[in-house]
Amino acid sequence: MNKSIVLLGAATLMLGACATVPEPFTAAELSTTAERNFAQVDVDQEPVTAPVDLYEAMARALKYNLDYKVELMEIALRDRELDLQRYDMLPQLVASAGYAGRSNFSGASSLSLITRQQSLEPSTSQERDLFTADLSLSWDVLDFGLSYVRAKQGADEILIAQERRRKVANRVIEDVRSAYWRAVSAERLLTKLKELESSVTTTLENSERLANRRLSAPLTALTYQRELLEIQSEIRKLQRELVVAKSQLAALMNLRPGTEFSLVLPDRAQELPAVSYPGEDMMMTALLNRPELREVSYRQRINARELDAALLSALPSFRGVLGVNVDSNDFLFNNNWVNYGARASWNVLNLFRLPAHKRAVRAQEELLEQRELALTMAVITQVHVARARFGHLSKELDTAGRQMGVQSKIMDQIRAGHRTGVMSRQTLLREEMNTLVSEVKYDIAYAEAQNAYANLFASMGIDEFSPDVTGREDVGTLQASLSQLWREREQAVRLSGQ
Repeated sequence: MNKSIVLLGAATLMLGACATVPEPFTAAELSTTAERNFAQVDVDQEPVTAPVDLYEAMARALKYNLDYKVELMEIALRDRELDLQRYDMLPQLVASAGYAGRSNFSGASSLSLITRQQSLEPSTSQERDLFTADLSLSWDVLDFGLSYVRAKQGADEILIAQERRRKVANRVIEDVRSAYWRAVSAERLLTKLKELESSVTTTLENSERLANRRLSAPLTALTYQRELLEIQSEIRKLQRELVVAKSQLAALMNLRPGTEFSLVLPDRAQELPAVSYPGEDMMMTALLNRPELREVSYRQRINARELDAALLSALPSFRGVLGVNVDSNDFLFNNNWVNYGARASWNVLNLFRLPAHKRAVRAQEELLEQRELALTMAVITQVHVARARFGHLSKELDTAGRQMGVQSKIMDQIRAGHRTGVMSRQTLLREEMNTLVSEVKYDIAYAEAQNAYANLFASMGIDEFSPDVTGREDVGTLQASLSQLWREREQAVRLSGQ
């Protein structure tokens, strides 16, 4: 018998050891996962059927951007966890049933403690096969109190997740504004840049051919080639600046790389509203609304409730029990009965833990207070920087617009001179390059100014989407909501600046 037990134990240990061997995914499993993810990354998205404007780009980002979806799932997870914590406050209702059997009867006899002789012949009061069942209701007052505190903390975790969702949504919309205006610039100018680069390449080849045949002075030819190469280098820098903008916008809208779509090209004459909010008012608005500060406030409330939980843990526990029981043993006088009772218990050591727990809670409170102050300074600094940046970029945009206007007039003069033979091909190419550079610089300045305009509201914690937006609406509904919000906001800013 002992040998069998030893063999059984050894076999159990061997099986347990085998179960702990690392099992990496096979190539087939990894391939299946990759194919599934590739197919699911943009599933069930509304197709792009018309040129995309700014508000549709924002709407698609809010609906389909995967980073934003992660935050929405975080809120849903916290909500489900709160549902579970609410159930912890309910009494426990446990139903159980069982069967027990043996190969012979359970019997016993008695021994007299006085005479040391058997006083009762062997007998049994239990059948060989038994069926039992019971339904027990119990409720612990201390567990209820702790569960209530945890549920309140869980509710605050939902609010923290909502603040993080606001932060991500505002960041995504800011990124969309910047990428959209750069992509608009790319849509306008990349074709022109390619045509100009083709002209420069042809002219450069002709110049090299003339220099090789010694049909022009070497120094003159080399100087001309140097200017052409500088123009070509500048063109490629501008292309590098613009060529990725549309891909970045597509990624923010969660469009698969390579998806073809066009953009609505707004008139360059659009002006930014002049913002004239007092700096102190903007800072106070930020301190009221910024999601980072609200998150710290919720963390402080969670920590304060942790002290309540520590106090409750140090109290005695009181549990009441009520149960219904059934037993198939025919030797019992009563085969079914109701039991009830109450029990109090107290883990006295929790009293010794309480001071240490309080010190930990207070240390966490001090940390959160310092973090709140640090965030306060960071937030008011960000508001100040955002305000100064918008003012500076607005001036840069005005200068870039004036430069573009002057360059356009110069280009008209150069073209007229080239047609009459007064201006050389080299001069024409140089000024065409300067014209495109001025247009690109204006568009980039406009994109940065638009981003700075949106950043003003983000720095104040003012949402860049309507409060009723959930991200579950269709693209058209989101687009209309965003368009109305931003037009009303721009109108209010213009009125405040008058």
